[in-house]
Amino acid sequence: MTQAQYPNVQLFIDGVWGAAQSGETLPIRNPADGQVIGQLARAGRADLDRALEAADKGFKVWRSTPAFERYKIMRKAAELLRTRVDAIATLMTMEQGKPLAESRMEVSAAADTIDWFAEEGRRAYGRIVPARAEGVQQHVLKEPVGPVAAFTPWNFPINQLVRKVSAALAAGCSVIAKAAEETPASPAELVRTFADAGVPAGVLNLVYGNPAEISEYLVPHPVIRKISFTGSTPVGKQLAALAGLHMKRATMELGGHAPVIVFEDADLDNAARVLAGSKFRNAGQVCVSPTRFLVHESVLEAFREKFVAAIGKIKVGNGLADGTTMGPLANPRRLAAMEAGVADALQQGARLSAGGKRIGDSGNFFEPTVLTHLPAGAKFMSDEPFGPVALLNPFSSFDEVVREANRLPYGLASYVFTRSAKTADAIGRALEVGMMTINHLGLALPEVPFGGVRDSGYGSEGGTEAMEAYFNTKFISHLVQ
Repeated sequence: MTQAQYPNVQLFIDGVWGAAQSGETLPIRNPADGQVIGQLARAGRADLDRALEAADKGFKVWRSTPAFERYKIMRKAAELLRTRVDAIATLMTMEQGKPLAESRMEVSAAADTIDWFAEEGRRAYGRIVPARAEGVQQHVLKEPVGPVAAFTPWNFPINQLVRKVSAALAAGCSVIAKAAEETPASPAELVRTFADAGVPAGVLNLVYGNPAEISEYLVPHPVIRKISFTGSTPVGKQLAALAGLHMKRATMELGGHAPVIVFEDADLDNAARVLAGSKFRNAGQVCVSPTRFLVHESVLEAFREKFVAAIGKIKVGNGLADGTTMGPLANPRRLAAMEAGVADALQQGARLSAGGKRIGDSGNFFEPTVLTHLPAGAKFMSDEPFGPVALLNPFSSFDEVVREANRLPYGLASYVFTRSAKTADAIGRALEVGMMTINHLGLALPEVPFGGVRDSGYGSEGGTEAMEAYFNTKFISHLVQ
């Protein structure tokens, strides 16, 4: 597939693909070279009103569709998605930048996510509660909460959307999805698979436009009963406050600044290999990316050498090129943030072990970077880099590393490396995070919880916990006469 084959992306409302009523569009750029590769329909108020009317109508149809029928349609969507992996992955790499292999993995994993939620949807059981009085029947029912507004970012265009859509559809809800304007084609293709699989018109709608205008209109609208947002903490707090003002249920998957703790007894070869792959996946533009590497002072130098050697094998380039293992940053804003953050750290006395510079003068490429011995006041020590920059600092005691790991208000993911079961148990209890993986990478599978605490949000995007957010619980007590 060439750039000439990248499509102009339309809105999907009430089962029909089309332009915005105003005819307005937004440019779509390839982050590898900055060139415009397509145009995107920009929804206005009239388009949102049509989407709301469609979602309201679609909910009435979908909630009445038996769970087993919903399951069959979703399973068909998953199978269709598997047949389209290569084509969709190419679009994703063109608009987002990540290597083609990573894009293929994302699309394939999305099919697994649809399958898992489809299965869970037909097992959303209520229960009978034994009554205290003779002749009384007590039932607990699970009912879909209603039309959902789902907001997703550009770093994982399909992964973030498929979790929300699959959980909502499995529960019997309708959806208006607002995917990222920078990466619109791959989410559109995901929606297309659901439509082609037989999801009724109005059940799943897709819009793009001005993010603030869309969220400020959809969140308080009486048709919408549930909000799901993945993005930055500041924006998430604003939307959560708006949802709370209107008593809307909300799931918030927000920013992080994931600590990595490498204890003195860790397998350093395994730690360096695993962390190098995780840190520079998607050029570090991952909400659960390992960021603050806290390494015991006795092994810091040995770990640093192994880690730098591991990232030396990374090949940066256009995600469509053979052999590329790290693509460009998604937009010029991220490139500027990397340059500013590295300069700030070096000014404050940090040491540069690898990288630190932009690559070339075309596209948003930045070297895989390692900084060590950063002072607490360095910008990157408090603000998530969200890019290919790893921060290595020493620690000397268990209590010290726990204080540093918990110092920031975020609590999304964490990574620990130790051979001691006792240490693993202790650190698991001590860190204020929603997720922890020890000695390997074990996050983000469809069947396990995915979410944070504190300023990293609340609720889950995975596991049975994710389904609960799309149900209302209804209790019925019936005196049989």
